[in-house]
Amino acid sequence: MSSLEQLNRCDTAAFVDTLQGIYEHSPWIPQRAAALRPFRNLTALKLALQDIVVAATREEQLGLVRAHPELAGKAALAGTLTEESTGEQAKAGLHLCSPEEFARLQQLNADYHARFGFPFIVAVKGPTGNGLTRQEIISRFARRLKNLPEDELAEALRQIGRIAEIRLNSLFDVTPALGNTIMEWAEEIGQWSDDEQGLTCTFMSAAHRRTADRLRQWMRDAGMQAHIDAVGNVVGRYLSHDPHAKTLLTGSHYDTVRNGGKYDGREGILLPIAVVRHLHERGETLPFHLEVIAFSEEEGVRFKSTFLGSNAVSGHFDPAVLDLCDRDGVSMREALTAAGHDVAAIPAIARDPASLLGYVEVHIEQGPVLLQRGLPAGIVTSIAGASRYLVELRGVASHSGTTPMSMRKDAAAAAAEILLYVEQRCAENQEDSLVGTVGQLQVPNGSTNVIPGACVFSLDIRAARDEVRDAAVADVLQRLEQICERRRIESTVEKTVCAAAAPCAPWLMQQLSAATERAGVPPFALASGAGHDAMAIAAISDVAMLFTRCGNGGISHNPLETMTADDAEVSAQILLDFLRHFSTASSAS
Repeated sequence: MSSLEQLNRCDTAAFVDTLQGIYEHSPWIPQRAAALRPFRNLTALKLALQDIVVAATREEQLGLVRAHPELAGKAALAGTLTEESTGEQAKAGLHLCSPEEFARLQQLNADYHARFGFPFIVAVKGPTGNGLTRQEIISRFARRLKNLPEDELAEALRQIGRIAEIRLNSLFDVTPALGNTIMEWAEEIGQWSDDEQGLTCTFMSAAHRRTADRLRQWMRDAGMQAHIDAVGNVVGRYLSHDPHAKTLLTGSHYDTVRNGGKYDGREGILLPIAVVRHLHERGETLPFHLEVIAFSEEEGVRFKSTFLGSNAVSGHFDPAVLDLCDRDGVSMREALTAAGHDVAAIPAIARDPASLLGYVEVHIEQGPVLLQRGLPAGIVTSIAGASRYLVELRGVASHSGTTPMSMRKDAAAAAAEILLYVEQRCAENQEDSLVGTVGQLQVPNGSTNVIPGACVFSLDIRAARDEVRDAAVADVLQRLEQICERRRIESTVEKTVCAAAAPCAPWLMQQLSAATERAGVPPFALASGAGHDAMAIAAISDVAMLFTRCGNGGISHNPLETMTADDAEVSAQILLDFLRHFSTASSAS
């Protein structure tokens, strides 16, 4: 049996028999799934099986985990692995371990089992399906030993879900072609960095310009007209047969933070290029122009000014930033000129709002919400606004041994109390994604035997709605004053950033939701706590965003940032379906 249609029609026994190799020695999973037929597509089947595991009792979940063999363990040595596990471990080269690698794996197996009571589970075929190296497996093994037991059980079950996903692809002879292309492209440009270690791609560096050239070539190969504009944006246009048609925008940024991830921003460029190539190969055009924009700068790493590319497109590029200098004293104007760009042409980049239909950005989530929900994609409701402050507290530095507790003016203790209130206040409203962070905390010239006379800290408060954020900021600043007055501490509060929230357009969200449902994924709405280029484009057009699940606990801005080819495929299919069914705002209302 090789088709989902047959699987939907067969009796329960045949259904269970067909899926018996998907989960190790756990026929109860397909037995329960049989009652949920029919499945719209393979994605729907994958999610249904996953949901059965999540809803299982703890004893059933532990039994499932313990049914899996250790990596390079006794079962592998004895040749008693299932056919599926044998092939997977062999593809990862675990049968070719050096004596040192084998000894390391055996020690890790023992330490892991002693800590958690079940075997270490990892999808050895990895996020792309092409396989992890032995060193990558050992590194993940060692890192996950540090997890808390409940967190590690959840991760083990997620890895089992990934293993099942790959096995289902094999069973039904399905290849995530778009997802594989996106992952391969991300890997290629992810090798070009300003630094020898990790991925750093800053505005107008050699790696940045090389990446832009490659993106332009991929756009042209996909059937688009493509050019690099005066601020370094790479712009590809897939033309409609109607020369008078309006334009739908999509895209994201290709610069990175220092030592960042391969998918932040870049997924939102590579994915629509792959989708356009898919359309072009089939001779399919759209009733509107589609413009894919790889924004040159969003992170603000080199010149401390964010959204350079998208601000130019929205007509809000501030010419004053051209005189900002990097840490080597090179101005932005000089960097652009050296790269062959004409800064005088930047104002001409601005789009006419009347020519636009909307803007849709695909982006890796950069958080754990979709991961914990077990969903490959989600629809963004709003991009959180942010208020940031730099706070300086001044007390009195004095001897730690001779100053009674009641007579101290401890700036660090005041900061600690304020920090705890930030945590308490921002935990009160989770519906609007309110969060508060003190990411920097310093005691200048501190010493072990001196009461802190000064303390400096940052404050970052974000929420999906401005009124919610503003209320939290007001409460925090009021409490800060009260704490300082009671502790006899002086304070200075400097506002460094105030960015309004950018709500996504309901009519675009509805169409993304419909495309998501047709892809076999239950539509799930979530706010974005991070800023995105869509915030800048919202000044000239309605915007929407689609998030792709982020692996490794939702880590982003980090080399550990990851997603899978299958999740990239789901997001690509959603965007493709969205484009094919797109209705304008007037038609959708």
